[in-house]
Amino acid sequence: MNHWWLAVAVIGCSFAFTYWLRRYALHKSLLDIPNGRSSHTVPTPRGGGVAIVVSYLLALAVLYGEGVLKLPDFAAMGGAGLAVAALGFLDDHGHVAARWRLSGHFLAAVWALSWLGGLPPVSLFGATLELSWLGHGLAALYLVWLLNLYNFMDGIDGIASVEAVCVCLGAVLLYVLGGHAELIWQPLLLAAAVLGFLIWNFPPAKIFMGDAGSGFLGITLGVLSLQAAWISSQLLWAWLILLGVFIVDATVTLIRRLVRGDKIYEAHRSHAYQFASRKYGKHLPVTSAVGVINLFWLLPVAIAVTQFGMDGVVGLIVAYVPLVILALGFRAGELERG
Repeated sequence: MNHWWLAVAVIGCSFAFTYWLRRYALHKSLLDIPNGRSSHTVPTPRGGGVAIVVSYLLALAVLYGEGVLKLPDFAAMGGAGLAVAALGFLDDHGHVAARWRLSGHFLAAVWALSWLGGLPPVSLFGATLELSWLGHGLAALYLVWLLNLYNFMDGIDGIASVEAVCVCLGAVLLYVLGGHAELIWQPLLLAAAVLGFLIWNFPPAKIFMGDAGSGFLGITLGVLSLQAAWISSQLLWAWLILLGVFIVDATVTLIRRLVRGDKIYEAHRSHAYQFASRKYGKHLPVTSAVGVINLFWLLPVAIAVTQFGMDGVVGLIVAYVPLVILALGFRAGELERG
C-alpha cells in the first residue's frame, strides 16, 4: 500500500469514527457538564479520543504487516498505548482510583521500555553518559509524567490536538532533513489520526478528547521520542524541544502547586493556558498561539540542534527559557483570584 494514501485513509477513518462517537455520546448523554473548574460553558460530548487510538493502532498494524515497522517498535507503542487508552476509557466512563491508574501507567512504561531497550546513552554537553538502570528508571518516570501532563494540558478546545500535530509534523521534518526518512511514518500517521479528530475538536469543540485519547497521545509521543534517541541523542533533545509548550506549562504549574502545598491530584484551573483562555475570553487565540510557538520558535531551535551542531542541552535551555517566562507571565500555578 502507498503509505501516503494510508495517511489519507487514517484521517478519514479518524474523522468518521469521531462523528460516530459524537452521535453515540449525545444519544447516551455522555456529556462533559461544566462546573466551577471547567474551561468550557456548554455541555459537550466526551470520549472522542478513542477515534485517534483506533485509527492509529490500525495504521501501525498495517505498517507492521508490510514490514515497515519492526516488532519491538510495534509492541512497545501498540501495547503501552492500548493499555493507557483502556485505563483512560474506564476512567472516562466511571472512576479508576488514582493509585491504580498510576500503577497501570508505570506498567505500560516498563512494557514499552522493555521492548525499546530502555534509555540509550545520552549526549550531555559533548560527553556521552551511560546511565544504565538509573537511565531506565528516569525513562519510565519521563513516560509516566508525559502521559499525565498531556492529560493535564487537555483542558481547552483543540490544544492537545494542535500540539500533537505540530510536534509530529516537526519530527517528520527533522527526520527528512537528517536522512532518517524511514522513521517518518509513525509520527506522520499519528498526526493524521489526530487531524481527523481535530476537525471536530477545533474551537469551538463539538467533542472532547477524554483521558483515553490524551493519555494515549502522551505515552505514544514519549515512546516515539525514546525510539528516536536510539538513532541519535540529538533527536531526543529535539523531541524534548518540540514538546516544550506542554512540558514547561505543566511542570511549572506542578512545582508551584507543590511548593504551595496543594493536593496535586485535585482538579484545578491554574495552568498558564487556562489563565490565558480566561483572559482572552475564548480558546481559539490560545490554541492558535500554541501552533505558532511550535512552528516559529521550537521547530527552528530543534533544527539548529539536529542540523547545525547546537548542543542539545543548550538548545533545550534556549527553547525553554522564554516558555518559562511566558508561563510565569500567565500565572502558571497561581491560585485563581475571585
